[in-house]
Amino acid sequence: MNIILLGPPGGGKGTQAKKIVEKYGIPHIATGDILRDAVAKGTELGKKAKEYMDRGELVPDEIVIGIVRERLKQPDCEKGFLLDGFPRTIKQAEALDEMLKELGKSIDAVIYIDVPEEEVVKRITYRRTCRKCGAVYHLIYAPPKEDNKCDKCGGELYQRDDDKEEVVRQRFKVYMENTAPLIEYYEKKGILYRVDGTKSIDEVFAQIDEILQKIAK
Repeated sequence: MNIILLGPPGGGKGTQAKKIVEKYGIPHIATGDILRDAVAKGTELGKKAKEYMDRGELVPDEIVIGIVRERLKQPDCEKGFLLDGFPRTIKQAEALDEMLKELGKSIDAVIYIDVPEEEVVKRITYRRTCRKCGAVYHLIYAPPKEDNKCDKCGGELYQRDDDKEEVVRQRFKVYMENTAPLIEYYEKKGILYRVDGTKSIDEVFAQIDEILQKIAK
């Protein structure tokens, strides 16, 4: 199965991706990871991507698309893959369609984990990170035993800048602006499936699993 996973920051995509990969045995292709991997391996496209990353700029579409193409040609993708973080724009979605056509593949399902803005804000702004060991807590869902103190090493807990409310709301706004056209694009193709991301981790996975079981048939 060839799947795309969409969802806002804090929507639980990473957690669900792990569960899908465990159950269905397909590789999880996260664009951030494959970009870093291409840079580390020093591939031609990796070197080009590094120039932009070093300047703190977005890596252009043609380079990202090229790196995704390289990854999808690997033998472990023959039985399927899970794309996460790509495509982000209509231009990338169209390029992906073309690329898959050349490879004799197509997308079977686009799973959109739907989480409203207020829930995303609650999930992210209540996160606290340990300054010493980097352990992450959540003041509502997974609080530390002692206020402001890490259970593991006793380090001080703090709120990362990108976990602050104004930043989270801006990230959500940008995500929705980019993703709304993608949702429409895949809806028109009849391969978009929405799941309620406000449920528990297991309940969200049960919804995804039900969709994938139908497709697998």
